[in-house]
Amino acid sequence: MKRKPNIRNIAIIAHVDHGKTTLLDAMLHQSGVFRDNQHVQERVMDSMDLERERGITIMAKNTAVWYKDIKINIIDTPGHADFGGEVERSLNLVDGVLLLVDASEGPLPQTRFVVQKALGKNLPVILVINKIDRSDARIEEVINEVYDLFIDLNANEEQIEFPVLYTNAKAGVAYQDLKADSQDLRPLFESILERIPGPESDDHKITQFLITNLDYDSYVGQIGIGRLFNGRLAMNKDYALCESDRIRKPVRLAALYTFDGLKKILTESVEAGDIVAIAGIDSMHIGDTLSEMENPSPLPRIMVDEPTVSMLFYVNNSPFAGKEGQFLTSRHIRERLDREILGNVAIQIKSTNRADAFEVCGRGELQLAVLIETMRREGYEFMVSKPTVITREENGKTMEPVERVYVDVPGEFIGVITEKLSTRKGRMVNMHTIGSGRTDLEFLIPSRGLIGFRTQFLTDTKGAGIMHSIMESYEPWFGPIPQRTTGALVADRAGKVSSYACLSMTDRGELFVSPNIEVYAGMVVGERNREGDLDVNITKDKKLTNMRSSTAEATVTLRPPRPLSLDQAIEFIAEDELVEVTPKAERLCKMILDPVTREVQRKRNRKMSLDSE
Repeated sequence: MKRKPNIRNIAIIAHVDHGKTTLLDAMLHQSGVFRDNQHVQERVMDSMDLERERGITIMAKNTAVWYKDIKINIIDTPGHADFGGEVERSLNLVDGVLLLVDASEGPLPQTRFVVQKALGKNLPVILVINKIDRSDARIEEVINEVYDLFIDLNANEEQIEFPVLYTNAKAGVAYQDLKADSQDLRPLFESILERIPGPESDDHKITQFLITNLDYDSYVGQIGIGRLFNGRLAMNKDYALCESDRIRKPVRLAALYTFDGLKKILTESVEAGDIVAIAGIDSMHIGDTLSEMENPSPLPRIMVDEPTVSMLFYVNNSPFAGKEGQFLTSRHIRERLDREILGNVAIQIKSTNRADAFEVCGRGELQLAVLIETMRREGYEFMVSKPTVITREENGKTMEPVERVYVDVPGEFIGVITEKLSTRKGRMVNMHTIGSGRTDLEFLIPSRGLIGFRTQFLTDTKGAGIMHSIMESYEPWFGPIPQRTTGALVADRAGKVSSYACLSMTDRGELFVSPNIEVYAGMVVGERNREGDLDVNITKDKKLTNMRSSTAEATVTLRPPRPLSLDQAIEFIAEDELVEVTPKAERLCKMILDPVTREVQRKRNRKMSLDSE
């Protein structure tokens, strides 16, 4: 089978915040996608609001540029391990990858993950050392670290002979040699044409179009995006859609698109090897193959790594239910979750023995938090539980996921971080001083031990620590792991929070709510400064008397509350607590709101645990 000389399909892969989307911005500008006087926002490929707010890529997106009459299809992939499913899916489309590595940070956990996936598919790699303008750049060391990584991942001789380029993505400059003179990204484009082969495909074979991504348009409906591996696609022709359990035919396209820059261009036919989009077929799924109607030949379905973390999504049953959201019922929530799995292969939805609860499984807390935040912005109102790890049974033993954690901290915090991770069953496997007073630590720790740890980590390192983790393996159950060491302050009645009550809470803990906020019985209003929950009257007012001076409390200042973000709330809650999520707020509450019933249940659970021992 011949390779197409006029097409290149590449993916940009890297660890989070190493500059993938910024480099793609420069490639789009220099390939003539935008007019010289056209105003274009930064990180133009990060089209989701959440991507711009968090500064990360969440969904893989594709574009196309032209260089010397050759079409280069480029896929921008996420850099966070929780969105690894997007990377695995994208690598099915391409014939080579640009591996971006920060000139100072070097290869990090997600770098290892994406390189392992690329080597597994035998894709050629072009190493791009980015951010060479950094004052703390250590280019030669980083290149050696990448070589060590390839050797550690058992790369063969051909794979390890990768070309190295040096870029400043923000300035839009690339160099094949640091001593060379360059004003643009031309050396990068030349390397792509020279080192990344064209797609191996045949226009005359049976049509095989693999759907790897889904989009939606209000005019044409569902859009399937993927690569045409063989054959041709054309309008006004019948095809067969090969699904997981059946072959549906005949189906006909209502629209056929190729990509040019950020736009989809309508066309009548496309040749093999190109990345294109189709519309007009209902109920397409990721992994389906569009093939010839007479003799359909499906491609292997896309396989991704299994989820490791699950959460329960409940219908909101708090006293404030229905006041702020538009979609409230179990039917609404189920339909939305079912839509999510159509376009996200790394998410799984499981039914429970309750009609008002659904188990949602994903790669990590961040991926699930992004789903929760997206649903909230769409008008959904629901409650979520604390994340739990997904175990598996092997040879009669319960196995749980273990993660490799990379920590970069100033030297004075080594002791406290090592102590905190060791109490959570973490085991240090490497320690390396990187200069400027900072140290790299490497731990193996059960995934359970990381749940609720990230906020504590930032507090312990005073915001100066950096932590990344990646799934390593499954190991036998590690036993009980201590999680939150403090209790909760729980409102014992409904009403408005009063300043007088907040003042009396100063020596009992830290509040999450401000005065004049409405609360209900069973709502968590703060973190106690010792173990065990404490029911408090947060609505108590000071009684007025004719002996009280009008200026007696003018000098009293309240300690400001500590409002929790959605991510922090999910990390904070205990097993018997939930996060109530609405379009306007997130509240923490106990699963059992009534304090008397909650105390009876606590004593019953304690008695059962003692009996079992």
